[in-house]
Amino acid sequence: MGLLDNVPNINYYNDNNYGNYQFVSLEQLINQFMIVYTGEDKIITKANKTDVAFHAQRALAELSFDTLKSIKSQEILLPPSSTMKLPQDYVNYTKISFIDNSGIKHRIYPTLGKTSNPLHYYQDDNGDHAIKPIATLTDGSNVVVLDDDYSGILVHGMRVKGLNIPNASYIHNITTTAGITSITLENKNGTSDKEATATTNQQIEITRFEYLGYGRRLYNQTLVETTATADTDDQSQNKTVVNVASVENIEVGMFINHKAFVNNNDVDFGNGAIKVIGVGTSTVELSHPIADGHAVKSGDTIGFVTNNTNSTTWNNYKSNRPSENAQHDYDYDDHIFEANVGRRYGLDPQHAQDNGSFYIDELRGLINFSSNLSGSTIVLDYISDSLGTDGEMQVHKFAEEAMYKSIVYGILSTRLNIPEYIVRRYKKERFAAIRQAKLRLSNLKLEELVQVLRGKSKQIKH
Repeated sequence: MGLLDNVPNINYYNDNNYGNYQFVSLEQLINQFMIVYTGEDKIITKANKTDVAFHAQRALAELSFDTLKSIKSQEILLPPSSTMKLPQDYVNYTKISFIDNSGIKHRIYPTLGKTSNPLHYYQDDNGDHAIKPIATLTDGSNVVVLDDDYSGILVHGMRVKGLNIPNASYIHNITTTAGITSITLENKNGTSDKEATATTNQQIEITRFEYLGYGRRLYNQTLVETTATADTDDQSQNKTVVNVASVENIEVGMFINHKAFVNNNDVDFGNGAIKVIGVGTSTVELSHPIADGHAVKSGDTIGFVTNNTNSTTWNNYKSNRPSENAQHDYDYDDHIFEANVGRRYGLDPQHAQDNGSFYIDELRGLINFSSNLSGSTIVLDYISDSLGTDGEMQVHKFAEEAMYKSIVYGILSTRLNIPEYIVRRYKKERFAAIRQAKLRLSNLKLEELVQVLRGKSKQIKH
Protein backbone atom coordinates (compact mmCIF):
# COMPACT_ATOMS: atom_id res chain seq x y z
CA MET A 1 0.00 0.00 0.00
CA GLY A 2 2.94 2.33 0.44
CA LEU A 3 3.16 4.98 -2.27
CA LEU A 4 6.91 4.56 -2.52
CA ASP A 5 7.09 0.78 -2.28
CA ASN A 6 9.46 -0.70 -4.86
CA VAL A 7 10.68 2.79 -5.85
CA PRO A 8 14.45 2.95 -5.16
CA ASN A 9 15.98 6.21 -3.93
CA ILE A 10 18.34 6.31 -6.90
CA ASN A 11 15.40 7.01 -9.22
CA TYR A 12 14.46 10.07 -7.17
CA TYR A 13 17.97 11.53 -6.91
CA ASN A 14 18.66 10.99 -10.61
CA ASP A 15 15.54 12.93 -11.52
CA ASN A 16 14.96 16.69 -11.33
CA ASN A 17 11.53 16.60 -9.66
CA TYR A 18 12.87 17.08 -6.15
CA GLY A 19 10.17 17.56 -3.52
CA ASN A 20 7.43 16.44 -5.86
CA TYR A 21 6.04 14.00 -3.27
CA GLN A 22 4.27 16.89 -1.55
CA PHE A 23 1.97 17.30 -4.57
CA VAL A 24 -0.85 15.27 -6.10
CA SER A 25 -1.45 15.62 -9.84
CA LEU A 26 -4.86 16.86 -10.93
CA GLU A 27 -5.36 13.77 -13.08
CA GLN A 28 -4.70 11.50 -10.11
CA LEU A 29 -7.03 13.56 -7.94
CA ILE A 30 -9.85 13.30 -10.52
CA ASN A 31 -9.41 9.52 -10.82
CA GLN A 32 -9.50 9.12 -7.05
CA PHE A 33 -12.61 11.27 -6.83
CA MET A 34 -14.40 9.14 -9.43
CA ILE A 35 -13.60 6.01 -7.43
CA VAL A 36 -14.36 7.23 -3.90
CA TYR A 37 -17.00 9.96 -4.21
CA THR A 38 -19.26 8.64 -6.98
CA GLY A 39 -21.28 5.46 -7.25
CA GLU A 40 -24.16 3.56 -5.73
CA ASP A 41 -25.18 4.51 -2.15
CA LYS A 42 -23.10 7.71 -2.32
CA ILE A 43 -24.08 11.37 -2.42
CA ILE A 44 -23.14 11.55 -6.10
CA THR A 45 -24.57 8.40 -7.61
CA LYS A 46 -23.38 9.16 -11.12
CA ALA A 47 -21.04 11.78 -12.54
CA ASN A 48 -19.57 12.46 -15.94
CA LYS A 49 -15.78 12.58 -15.78
CA THR A 50 -15.83 15.69 -17.97
CA ASP A 51 -17.96 17.48 -15.35
CA VAL A 52 -15.61 16.36 -12.59
CA ALA A 53 -12.60 17.59 -14.57
CA PHE A 54 -14.25 20.99 -15.10
CA HIS A 55 -15.05 21.49 -11.41
CA ALA A 56 -11.59 20.22 -10.47
CA GLN A 57 -9.93 22.81 -12.70
CA ARG A 58 -12.18 25.57 -11.35
CA ALA A 59 -11.38 24.51 -7.79
CA LEU A 60 -7.64 24.48 -8.54
CA ALA A 61 -7.84 27.97 -10.07
CA GLU A 62 -9.74 29.38 -7.08
CA LEU A 63 -7.36 27.79 -4.58
CA SER A 64 -4.40 29.14 -6.55
CA PHE A 65 -5.60 32.71 -6.10
CA ASP A 66 -5.73 32.87 -2.30
CA THR A 67 -4.90 29.51 -0.69
CA LEU A 68 -2.03 27.74 -2.43
CA LYS A 69 1.45 29.19 -2.10
CA SER A 70 2.65 31.42 -4.92
CA ILE A 71 5.85 29.91 -6.29
CA LYS A 72 6.05 31.58 -9.70
CA SER A 73 8.57 34.34 -10.28
CA GLN A 74 10.43 36.04 -13.09
CA GLU A 75 13.64 38.07 -13.08
CA ILE A 76 14.70 40.63 -15.67
CA LEU A 77 17.27 43.39 -16.04
CA LEU A 78 15.08 46.48 -16.44
CA PRO A 79 15.81 48.08 -19.85
CA PRO A 80 16.04 51.84 -20.51
CA SER A 81 12.33 51.82 -21.47
CA SER A 82 11.58 51.11 -17.76
CA THR A 83 8.96 48.53 -18.74
CA MET A 84 8.54 44.82 -18.05
CA LYS A 85 6.24 42.52 -20.03
CA LEU A 86 3.71 40.54 -18.01
CA PRO A 87 4.38 36.77 -18.07
CA GLN A 88 2.29 34.59 -20.34
CA ASP A 89 0.39 32.93 -17.47
CA TYR A 90 0.16 36.05 -15.27
CA VAL A 91 -3.02 36.59 -13.24
CA ASN A 92 -1.91 38.92 -10.43
CA TYR A 93 1.28 39.88 -8.66
CA THR A 94 2.13 39.14 -5.05
CA LYS A 95 5.33 41.18 -4.81
CA ILE A 96 7.59 43.20 -7.09
CA SER A 97 11.13 43.85 -5.89
CA PHE A 98 14.55 44.95 -7.02
CA ILE A 99 17.71 43.10 -6.03
CA ASP A 100 20.67 44.84 -4.44
CA ASN A 101 24.31 43.81 -4.71
CA SER A 102 23.86 41.41 -1.78
CA GLY A 103 20.98 39.59 -3.44
CA ILE A 104 18.42 41.00 -0.99
CA LYS A 105 14.96 41.88 -2.24
CA HIS A 106 13.72 45.44 -1.75
CA ARG A 107 9.96 45.81 -2.09
CA ILE A 108 8.74 48.21 -4.80
CA TYR A 109 5.40 49.84 -4.07
CA PRO A 110 2.59 50.71 -6.51
CA THR A 111 1.62 54.27 -7.36
CA LEU A 112 -1.99 53.45 -6.37
CA GLY A 113 -3.63 55.28 -9.23
CA LYS A 114 -1.53 58.45 -9.04
CA THR A 115 -0.34 58.04 -12.66
CA SER A 116 -1.15 55.95 -15.74
CA ASN A 117 -0.52 55.62 -19.48
CA PRO A 118 -3.75 56.72 -21.16
CA LEU A 119 -4.44 56.31 -24.87
CA HIS A 120 -2.71 59.03 -26.87
CA TYR A 121 -4.56 59.99 -30.04
CA TYR A 122 -3.21 61.84 -33.04
CA GLN A 123 -4.75 65.32 -33.24
CA ASP A 124 -4.49 68.03 -35.85
CA ASP A 125 -4.37 71.75 -35.06
CA ASN A 126 -8.12 71.84 -34.48
CA GLY A 127 -8.03 68.92 -32.07
CA ASP A 128 -9.64 66.53 -34.54
CA HIS A 129 -8.41 62.96 -34.95
CA ALA A 130 -7.95 63.34 -38.68
CA ILE A 131 -6.99 66.03 -41.20
CA LYS A 132 -10.16 67.49 -42.73
CA PRO A 133 -9.34 69.89 -45.55
CA ILE A 134 -11.71 71.43 -48.09
CA ALA A 135 -10.97 69.79 -51.43
CA THR A 136 -11.79 70.37 -55.10
CA LEU A 137 -12.53 67.19 -57.07
CA THR A 138 -12.52 66.93 -60.84
CA ASP A 139 -14.61 64.29 -62.58
CA GLY A 140 -12.43 61.62 -64.18
CA SER A 141 -9.29 62.74 -62.40
CA ASN A 142 -7.45 61.15 -59.49
CA VAL A 143 -5.88 64.47 -58.46
CA VAL A 144 -7.57 66.26 -55.55
CA VAL A 145 -6.70 69.90 -54.90
CA LEU A 146 -6.77 70.91 -51.22
CA ASP A 147 -7.46 74.36 -49.81
CA ASP A 148 -4.13 75.00 -48.06
CA ASP A 149 -0.55 73.84 -47.58
CA TYR A 150 -0.65 70.23 -46.33
CA SER A 151 2.84 69.29 -47.45
CA GLY A 152 3.51 67.71 -44.04
CA ILE A 153 1.09 64.86 -44.76
CA LEU A 154 2.82 61.50 -44.84
CA VAL A 155 2.20 59.77 -48.14
CA HIS A 156 2.25 56.03 -47.67
CA GLY A 157 -0.67 54.53 -45.80
CA MET A 158 -2.78 57.70 -45.63
CA ARG A 159 -6.41 56.89 -46.35
CA VAL A 160 -8.75 59.44 -47.97
CA LYS A 161 -12.49 59.45 -47.25
CA GLY A 162 -15.23 61.64 -48.68
CA LEU A 163 -18.71 61.71 -50.15
CA ASN A 164 -17.45 61.49 -53.73
CA ILE A 165 -14.22 59.61 -53.03
CA PRO A 166 -14.18 55.88 -53.91
CA ASN A 167 -13.87 53.54 -50.98
CA ALA A 168 -10.35 52.40 -50.07
CA SER A 169 -8.62 55.38 -51.70
CA TYR A 170 -5.10 56.10 -50.56
CA ILE A 171 -2.58 58.86 -51.21
CA HIS A 172 -0.06 57.93 -53.88
CA ASN A 173 1.71 61.28 -54.13
CA ILE A 174 1.49 64.90 -52.97
CA THR A 175 2.67 68.14 -54.55
CA THR A 176 2.56 71.65 -53.15
CA THR A 177 2.61 74.70 -55.41
CA ALA A 178 2.16 78.31 -54.25
CA GLY A 179 0.96 77.13 -50.82
CA ILE A 180 -1.69 74.76 -52.21
CA THR A 181 -1.29 70.99 -51.82
CA SER A 182 -2.66 68.48 -54.30
CA ILE A 183 -2.87 64.75 -53.67
CA THR A 184 -2.91 61.90 -56.19
CA LEU A 185 -5.18 58.97 -55.28
CA GLU A 186 -4.85 55.27 -55.93
CA ASN A 187 -6.75 52.23 -54.77
CA LYS A 188 -5.47 49.16 -52.96
CA ASN A 189 -4.69 47.46 -56.29
CA GLY A 190 -2.22 50.21 -57.11
CA THR A 191 -4.26 51.72 -59.94
CA SER A 192 -5.45 55.30 -60.14
CA ASP A 193 -8.84 56.21 -58.69
CA LYS A 194 -10.65 58.17 -61.41
CA GLU A 195 -14.24 57.93 -60.26
CA ALA A 196 -14.50 61.24 -58.45
CA THR A 197 -17.60 63.31 -59.20
CA ALA A 198 -16.99 66.93 -60.17
CA THR A 199 -17.46 68.73 -56.85
CA THR A 200 -16.04 71.88 -55.35
CA ASN A 201 -15.59 72.91 -51.73
CA GLN A 202 -16.18 69.42 -50.37
CA GLN A 203 -14.69 68.44 -47.04
CA ILE A 204 -12.72 65.20 -47.16
CA GLU A 205 -11.00 63.29 -44.38
CA ILE A 206 -7.41 62.07 -44.41
CA THR A 207 -6.76 59.49 -41.74
CA ARG A 208 -3.31 58.72 -40.45
CA PHE A 209 -2.46 55.03 -40.07
CA GLU A 210 -5.78 53.78 -38.81
CA TYR A 211 -5.61 50.10 -37.90
CA LEU A 212 -7.67 47.39 -36.26
CA GLY A 213 -5.58 46.45 -33.24
CA TYR A 214 -7.41 48.52 -30.60
CA GLY A 215 -10.96 48.84 -31.75
CA ARG A 216 -10.06 51.07 -34.73
CA ARG A 217 -8.77 53.85 -32.51
CA LEU A 218 -6.30 56.29 -34.00
CA TYR A 219 -2.95 56.67 -32.31
CA ASN A 220 0.11 58.76 -32.86
CA GLN A 221 2.54 56.56 -34.74
CA THR A 222 6.07 56.67 -36.08
CA LEU A 223 6.77 55.81 -39.71
CA VAL A 224 10.00 54.30 -41.06
CA GLU A 225 10.20 54.33 -44.86
CA THR A 226 12.51 52.34 -47.13
CA THR A 227 12.69 51.14 -50.74
CA ALA A 228 11.80 47.57 -51.70
CA THR A 229 13.93 45.62 -54.15
CA ALA A 230 11.91 42.39 -54.36
CA ASP A 231 9.64 40.10 -52.37
CA THR A 232 9.15 36.39 -51.82
CA ASP A 233 5.68 35.11 -51.02
CA ASP A 234 6.20 32.02 -48.84
CA GLN A 235 2.70 30.53 -48.53
CA SER A 236 4.01 27.32 -46.95
CA GLN A 237 5.47 29.25 -44.02
CA ASN A 238 2.58 31.73 -44.02
CA LYS A 239 4.94 34.67 -44.31
CA THR A 240 6.48 37.08 -46.79
CA VAL A 241 10.14 38.04 -47.07
CA VAL A 242 10.67 41.53 -48.47
CA ASN A 243 14.10 42.64 -49.68
CA VAL A 244 14.68 46.27 -48.76
CA ALA A 245 17.37 48.86 -49.37
CA SER A 246 17.81 49.52 -45.65
CA VAL A 247 16.61 47.92 -42.41
CA GLU A 248 17.67 50.87 -40.26
CA ASN A 249 15.13 51.60 -37.49
CA ILE A 250 12.90 48.68 -38.59
CA GLU A 251 12.11 46.51 -35.57
CA VAL A 252 10.24 43.30 -34.83
CA GLY A 253 6.63 44.07 -33.93
CA MET A 254 6.14 46.92 -36.39
CA PHE A 255 3.21 46.95 -38.81
CA ILE A 256 3.73 47.25 -42.55
CA ASN A 257 1.70 49.75 -44.56
CA HIS A 258 1.71 49.00 -48.24
CA LYS A 259 -1.24 48.42 -50.54
CA ALA A 260 -0.07 44.87 -51.30
CA PHE A 261 -1.02 43.90 -47.76
CA VAL A 262 -4.57 45.15 -47.88
CA ASN A 263 -6.78 42.08 -48.11
CA ASN A 264 -9.86 41.63 -50.24
CA ASN A 265 -12.02 43.24 -47.59
CA ASP A 266 -11.91 46.99 -47.15
CA VAL A 267 -9.57 47.27 -44.19
CA ASP A 268 -7.04 49.93 -43.32
CA PHE A 269 -3.30 49.75 -43.66
CA GLY A 270 -1.51 48.31 -40.66
CA ASN A 271 -3.85 45.39 -40.05
CA GLY A 272 -2.70 43.95 -36.76
CA ALA A 273 -2.24 40.48 -38.32
CA ILE A 274 0.58 41.70 -40.58
CA LYS A 275 3.61 42.40 -38.42
CA VAL A 276 7.35 42.29 -38.74
CA ILE A 277 8.51 38.97 -37.27
CA GLY A 278 12.17 39.11 -38.29
CA VAL A 279 14.76 41.61 -39.49
CA GLY A 280 17.88 40.52 -41.40
CA THR A 281 20.73 42.46 -42.92
CA SER A 282 18.69 43.41 -45.99
CA THR A 283 15.40 41.54 -45.56
CA VAL A 284 12.25 41.89 -43.50
CA GLU A 285 10.03 38.91 -42.65
CA LEU A 286 6.31 39.55 -42.32
CA SER A 287 3.78 37.40 -40.51
CA HIS A 288 1.34 37.09 -43.40
CA PRO A 289 1.66 36.26 -47.12
CA ILE A 290 0.92 38.94 -49.68
CA ALA A 291 -2.68 39.00 -50.84
CA ASP A 292 -3.38 37.22 -54.13
CA GLY A 293 -2.66 39.35 -57.16
CA HIS A 294 -0.69 41.94 -55.20
CA ALA A 295 3.04 42.32 -54.78
CA VAL A 296 5.70 44.65 -53.53
CA LYS A 297 7.45 45.82 -56.67
CA SER A 298 11.11 46.72 -56.92
CA GLY A 299 11.45 50.44 -56.33
CA ASP A 300 8.26 50.73 -54.25
CA THR A 301 8.46 52.89 -51.18
CA ILE A 302 7.05 50.95 -48.26
CA GLY A 303 6.49 52.06 -44.70
CA PHE A 304 6.87 50.32 -41.38
CA VAL A 305 4.77 51.71 -38.55
CA THR A 306 5.43 51.47 -34.85
CA ASN A 307 2.64 52.36 -32.47
CA ASN A 308 3.64 55.26 -30.28
CA THR A 309 1.59 54.08 -27.33
CA ASN A 310 3.42 56.22 -24.80
CA SER A 311 1.23 58.97 -23.46
CA THR A 312 2.51 62.31 -22.18
CA THR A 313 1.66 61.06 -18.68
CA TRP A 314 3.91 58.00 -19.01
CA ASN A 315 6.74 59.94 -20.68
CA ASN A 316 6.77 62.45 -17.82
CA TYR A 317 6.63 59.70 -15.20
CA LYS A 318 9.52 57.65 -16.57
CA SER A 319 11.73 60.68 -17.21
CA ASN A 320 11.07 62.35 -13.86
CA ARG A 321 13.75 62.23 -11.17
CA PRO A 322 11.86 60.80 -8.16
CA SER A 323 12.18 62.57 -4.85
CA GLU A 324 13.65 59.42 -3.29
CA ASN A 325 16.76 59.99 -5.41
CA ALA A 326 17.42 63.19 -3.46
CA GLN A 327 17.04 61.82 0.06
CA HIS A 328 19.24 63.43 2.71
CA ASP A 329 21.89 61.22 4.27
CA TYR A 330 21.37 59.74 7.68
CA ASP A 331 22.89 61.46 10.66
CA TYR A 332 24.25 58.32 12.30
CA ASP A 333 24.66 59.99 15.68
CA ASP A 334 20.99 60.75 16.13
CA HIS A 335 19.55 58.27 13.60
CA ILE A 336 17.37 60.89 11.94
CA PHE A 337 17.41 62.42 8.50
CA GLU A 338 19.76 65.35 8.39
CA ALA A 339 17.89 68.65 7.92
CA ASN A 340 14.61 66.84 8.56
CA VAL A 341 14.49 67.16 12.33
CA GLY A 342 10.89 67.01 13.49
CA ARG A 343 9.54 66.74 9.96
CA ARG A 344 8.82 63.02 9.80
CA TYR A 345 5.69 63.28 11.93
CA GLY A 346 2.64 62.27 9.90
CA LEU A 347 4.48 60.59 7.04
CA ASP A 348 2.36 58.36 4.82
CA PRO A 349 4.03 54.92 5.15
CA GLN A 350 3.27 53.97 1.53
CA HIS A 351 5.46 56.87 0.38
CA ALA A 352 8.05 56.77 3.17
CA GLN A 353 10.42 54.57 1.18
CA ASP A 354 13.08 55.06 -1.47
CA ASN A 355 12.73 51.80 -3.41
CA GLY A 356 10.93 53.33 -6.40
CA SER A 357 7.41 52.74 -7.65
CA PHE A 358 5.48 51.01 -10.43
CA TYR A 359 2.06 50.65 -11.99
CA ILE A 360 0.59 48.01 -14.29
CA ASP A 361 -0.64 49.07 -17.72
CA GLU A 362 -3.35 46.45 -18.19
CA LEU A 363 -4.22 47.55 -21.74
CA ARG A 364 -0.71 46.94 -23.07
CA GLY A 365 0.31 44.15 -20.67
CA LEU A 366 3.29 46.04 -19.24
CA ILE A 367 4.62 46.97 -15.82
CA ASN A 368 5.93 50.55 -15.87
CA PHE A 369 8.63 51.52 -13.36
CA SER A 370 9.94 54.84 -12.11
CA SER A 371 13.16 56.10 -13.68
CA ASN A 372 15.41 55.42 -10.67
CA LEU A 373 14.96 51.65 -11.25
CA SER A 374 16.34 51.63 -14.80
CA GLY A 375 19.15 49.08 -15.05
CA SER A 376 18.10 47.31 -11.84
CA THR A 377 17.40 43.60 -11.53
CA ILE A 378 13.64 43.27 -11.06
CA VAL A 379 11.92 40.21 -9.61
CA LEU A 380 8.21 39.68 -10.17
CA ASP A 381 6.52 37.18 -7.84
CA TYR A 382 3.09 36.38 -9.21
CA ILE A 383 0.22 33.95 -9.11
CA SER A 384 -1.38 32.06 -11.97
CA ASP A 385 -4.40 29.79 -12.11
CA SER A 386 -2.18 26.66 -12.22
CA LEU A 387 -3.86 25.60 -15.47
CA GLY A 388 -1.21 26.76 -17.92
CA THR A 389 0.50 23.41 -18.50
CA ASP A 390 -0.20 19.79 -17.57
CA GLY A 391 2.90 19.73 -15.39
CA GLU A 392 1.69 22.50 -13.10
CA MET A 393 -1.78 21.03 -12.63
CA GLN A 394 -1.02 19.65 -9.22
CA VAL A 395 -2.27 20.23 -5.70
CA HIS A 396 -0.35 20.34 -2.45
CA LYS A 397 -1.37 17.49 -0.18
CA PHE A 398 -2.35 19.99 2.51
CA ALA A 399 -5.11 21.21 0.14
CA GLU A 400 -6.18 17.83 -1.26
CA GLU A 401 -9.26 17.55 0.96
CA ALA A 402 -10.27 21.10 0.03
CA MET A 403 -10.19 20.06 -3.63
CA TYR A 404 -12.48 17.08 -2.99
CA LYS A 405 -14.98 19.17 -1.07
CA SER A 406 -14.93 21.88 -3.72
CA ILE A 407 -15.64 19.37 -6.51
CA VAL A 408 -18.50 17.80 -4.54
CA TYR A 409 -20.08 21.19 -3.88
CA GLY A 410 -19.60 22.27 -7.49
CA ILE A 411 -21.37 19.20 -8.84
CA LEU A 412 -24.24 19.16 -6.32
CA SER A 413 -24.93 22.89 -6.63
CA THR A 414 -25.47 22.59 -10.39
CA ARG A 415 -27.85 19.60 -10.31
CA LEU A 416 -31.61 19.50 -10.16
CA ASN A 417 -33.54 17.76 -7.38
CA ILE A 418 -30.71 17.92 -4.84
CA PRO A 419 -32.10 18.86 -1.41
CA GLU A 420 -30.97 22.34 -0.38
CA TYR A 421 -29.73 21.12 3.01
CA ILE A 422 -27.33 18.77 1.19
CA VAL A 423 -25.95 21.65 -0.89
CA ARG A 424 -25.56 23.83 2.22
CA ARG A 425 -23.83 21.01 4.06
CA TYR A 426 -21.13 20.62 1.42
CA LYS A 427 -20.79 24.35 1.06
CA LYS A 428 -19.89 24.51 4.76
CA GLU A 429 -17.58 21.52 4.43
CA ARG A 430 -15.82 23.17 1.49
CA PHE A 431 -15.37 26.38 3.48
CA ALA A 432 -13.97 24.47 6.47
CA ALA A 433 -11.60 22.43 4.29
CA ILE A 434 -10.26 25.55 2.56
CA ARG A 435 -9.74 27.28 5.89
CA GLN A 436 -7.85 24.25 7.19
CA ALA A 437 -5.70 24.21 4.03
CA LYS A 438 -4.85 27.90 4.51
CA LEU A 439 -3.73 27.23 8.09
CA ARG A 440 -1.59 24.29 7.03
CA LEU A 441 -0.04 26.13 4.09
CA SER A 442 0.74 29.21 6.20
CA ASN A 443 3.70 27.10 7.34
CA LEU A 444 3.94 28.54 10.86
CA LYS A 445 6.64 26.82 12.90
CA LEU A 446 6.62 27.16 16.67
CA GLU A 447 10.40 27.42 17.02
CA GLU A 448 10.62 30.14 14.36
CA LEU A 449 7.70 32.08 15.86
CA VAL A 450 9.19 31.96 19.33
CA GLN A 451 12.53 33.21 17.99
CA VAL A 452 10.82 36.26 16.50
CA LEU A 453 8.80 36.98 19.64
CA ARG A 454 11.85 36.79 21.88
CA GLY A 455 12.86 40.20 20.62
CA LYS A 456 9.58 41.77 21.78
CA SER A 457 9.02 43.62 25.02
CA LYS A 458 7.21 40.70 26.67
CA GLN A 459 9.36 37.73 27.54
CA ILE A 460 8.26 34.47 25.89
CA LYS A 461 9.09 31.40 27.92
CA HIS A 462 9.80 28.25 25.99
